[in-house]
Amino acid sequence: MDKLESIGYDDWFRSQADGEQTAIHEVARVVSVRKDSYVVTKGDGEVFAECAGNLLYTASSPLDLPTTGDWIYADFYDDDSLAIIHGVVPRKTLLKRKKAGKPVDFQLLAANIDVAFIIQSVDYNLNLRRLERYLVMVNESKIIPVVLLSKCDLIAPDEVEEIMENVLTVAPQISLVAFSNLTGEHIDTIKSSLMPGNTYCLLGSSGVGKTTLLNSIIGSEQFETQSVSKKESKGRHTTTSRELVKLDNGAMLIDTPGLRELGNISVDSGIDETFSEILELAQYCKFGNCSHTSEKGCALLAAIEGGELAEQRYNNYMKMKNESAFHEMSYSEKRKKDKAFGKMVKAVLKSKKKR
Repeated sequence: MDKLESIGYDDWFRSQADGEQTAIHEVARVVSVRKDSYVVTKGDGEVFAECAGNLLYTASSPLDLPTTGDWIYADFYDDDSLAIIHGVVPRKTLLKRKKAGKPVDFQLLAANIDVAFIIQSVDYNLNLRRLERYLVMVNESKIIPVVLLSKCDLIAPDEVEEIMENVLTVAPQISLVAFSNLTGEHIDTIKSSLMPGNTYCLLGSSGVGKTTLLNSIIGSEQFETQSVSKKESKGRHTTTSRELVKLDNGAMLIDTPGLRELGNISVDSGIDETFSEILELAQYCKFGNCSHTSEKGCALLAAIEGGELAEQRYNNYMKMKNESAFHEMSYSEKRKKDKAFGKMVKAVLKSKKKR
């Protein structure tokens, strides 16, 4: 096994890589991103890197720039102590969300993820509506979701079972594991699911135990964790960037900062997959263009009235559909303005050169 293959570079990526780029540059993988600087690896040590000016200049959105987990074309200098990134190899998967706050743009979380572990703690941090949002984000990215319920030592086993049943009401086919970082319960189950060559990521709010789980899997306190407030059951923000870690068995794992806001843009397929039973019901609406709000003959409203569909689940479905459509419209408008501005700048520069 060569060094790139040992960190996940398989036949799929080889087939997607641009032959002209690989002829003049080396292939490497992004380990972490900190603002405008990167750490990359060829499988034999980590190197600081930055993007070439041409890559930054031609990037029309954050989607064109590297993120943690990406494969990139790069040149290495000074005995592999510095690298310049010239492009991104096509991605197998891309985990992204709407940028936090008012700006309507994408924030890249990680790329080329095979399985996403969505961690929810079983204390009152657990929120099925938020879990649905995570599932939409992961399903939209065509990544396999697995739900991990942390801190199961804090409540009675029958309460854990009840929570697991509630989770299965919103994701009937989901792989689900309840575990405890404190007692070690089912940590081995999680470790045994990590396959060599595959890339996994940890998703969840601050304080649910993502970094502690990473340390439990590694078997040492390699990554910093902080105490959880007993009053609010909230962890103080520990992980501040996304970092790719290679495990002893050859699997790769990415820890991510706690996500306080889970806005989505253009996630129709993710919503449809997460709310598949609602999509099936909608086929029986009297009108093909049913808005599912007030029409007579709406199958969703009839299912709510008949107790076949939970009103909360319907409300979250409608909220995410409307939110996604609004953000997509706003993003399209932003892209038009960005392109117009870019054309104006290029025209001005061209005019100056002629002078």
